[in-house]
Amino acid sequence: MTRLPSLPPRVLDVVAAAACVAAMGVELARSTKAEPSVAAVVAIVVASLPVLLRRDRPVLAMVLAMTTLLGVTTTAEIYQTIPIPAVLCAYALADRLGRTAALWTGAATAPVVVAILLTYSQHSILDWDTARNLGWVALPLALGVAAHDRRAATAALVDRAESAERNREEEALRRVGEERLRIARDVHDVVAHAMVAINVQAGVGAHLLDRDPEQARATLRDIKRVSGEALGDLRSMLGLLREDEHDSPVRPVQGLAGIDDLRDGLGSAGIDLDVRIDPDVSTLPVAVGATGYRIVQEALTNVLRHAGPTSARVHVSRAADVVLIEVEDDGGAAPPALDGTGSGSGLRGMRERAAAAGGSLEAGPRPGGGWRVAASLPVSVPVSTP
Repeated sequence: MTRLPSLPPRVLDVVAAAACVAAMGVELARSTKAEPSVAAVVAIVVASLPVLLRRDRPVLAMVLAMTTLLGVTTTAEIYQTIPIPAVLCAYALADRLGRTAALWTGAATAPVVVAILLTYSQHSILDWDTARNLGWVALPLALGVAAHDRRAATAALVDRAESAERNREEEALRRVGEERLRIARDVHDVVAHAMVAINVQAGVGAHLLDRDPEQARATLRDIKRVSGEALGDLRSMLGLLREDEHDSPVRPVQGLAGIDDLRDGLGSAGIDLDVRIDPDVSTLPVAVGATGYRIVQEALTNVLRHAGPTSARVHVSRAADVVLIEVEDDGGAAPPALDGTGSGSGLRGMRERAAAAGGSLEAGPRPGGGWRVAASLPVSVPVSTP
């Protein structure tokens, strides 16, 4: 079915005004046996003109419609179609301005209608004709208010829907940003740990190349293993950034149980690592375990970078709903590059990870030498992605 094109508002106004003139003209022709007077025709045309103003100036249009109505009643003997222009203007006013304006219009118009009926009507003021004419005052105003309220309710629904859509988009963008930040931090941790281990092992291998070729070859194998693991981790994490996730299988997120895997690489770099993990931490949420693993990895990377060959200890325990992580080293020949204020980027990253999990982290030199990192991560509260 072909839908007819809608007419412009101005065309509709002209059509409405012409319809008012036609309706009143037909009634005038039927009610007058003689030729209608020029004054009556002019009064009818003038009374229809306020319809042209009802969209832009509804109050003025209503005032003019009621004023020119008096001119029609004095020049033409018509009663049925005379209120049509005022009815159209009343509806437009209520539709445009709402309930309050409609109440004021009804209160101002009703006495004018009663006065006209008392002056020109042949019926009693208590007759049904009075109720019918007052109904022509109330009905268009009520319909206009209903249209106004319906349009306002629809606009409110659309606004809420748009607001909800914007909130969903902002939340999606925020989650994407957080996920990319988490991946960037993981990439930093993996690359920093691997590069420091490779750097130290390469130095050891170069030192032993002539004196102990077999140990130098073992060091090169460790470099290959560490670099291979780092490349695998990078491939896994960067695969999350691809549009098609099926093209790149994602490795499971490392947890606290993966700390033991760091021992071999650190051992070949001269770090004697002692790891103690209480059995109570075996059932931690994935996010807490991943955060703890990254904190330990970064702390050990700092040991490797700043202390050189030394002894280090990792202790992970659980007290009620809190996981306690402690990483200590005994110091080494290399002077520490960090001071007690903890201003290094590695410490800042560890503190950010702990804070994202709702916990805290302290770091500083030990009284007997070396460095100590202590983190506290809650288990029972929701954990944000580090």
